[in-house]
Amino acid sequence: MAQYFEVHPDNPQPRLLKQAVAILSSGGVIAVPTDSSYAIACHLDDKAAADRLRQIRRVDDKHHLTLLCRDLSELSNYARVDNKQYRLLKSVTPGPFTFILDATREVPRRVSHPQRKTIGLRVPDHAVLQQLLELHGAPLLATTLIDPQDSEPLNDPEQIRRRFEKQLAAVIGAGPCPDQPTTVVDLTPMGTGDDAVLVRQGRGDASLLGL
Repeated sequence: MAQYFEVHPDNPQPRLLKQAVAILSSGGVIAVPTDSSYAIACHLDDKAAADRLRQIRRVDDKHHLTLLCRDLSELSNYARVDNKQYRLLKSVTPGPFTFILDATREVPRRVSHPQRKTIGLRVPDHAVLQQLLELHGAPLLATTLIDPQDSEPLNDPEQIRRRFEKQLAAVIGAGPCPDQPTTVVDLTPMGTGDDAVLVRQGRGDASLLGL
């Protein structure tokens, strides 16, 4: 049964988040709040956990998973970014944007897109998730928590616990999230001199990026 950590959305209790980090480190998949909707996340370097994450969402290896990063200082380890791309990223992070970038060799092959060799990356603007990432000390691998039977993300942590209690190791409950998907932007065309491409309009204001 999934453990349930009820935390304050603005001032989360470090003791509870440390317990969640221990679960991640031992290979658990957990539900976390973000600045768009709830997501499920696991340790980046744990293949079994990544496979479990895909099984819960019922997605294959062509589905873009996302790296949740605390800030852009972790970026160069996982994505190839030039100065122009970096300035654009810096202008809207942290925030509800997911960026598709060319993956570096540091990204496990099973995590990057098998044909494009790209990775989704985002820096969430959520106090609970930011503190969790700081305590974890590394990015987390994540995807939006959508029940395979539904089309919309789940937003009630209690409902998430009930519905996924046998599949998740833990749920971090911090109340409802904004319940809007992130805005997805493909930055890979910029590497060849083209413009960024708006893949999905979501909560993030694409006009801030000139799109």
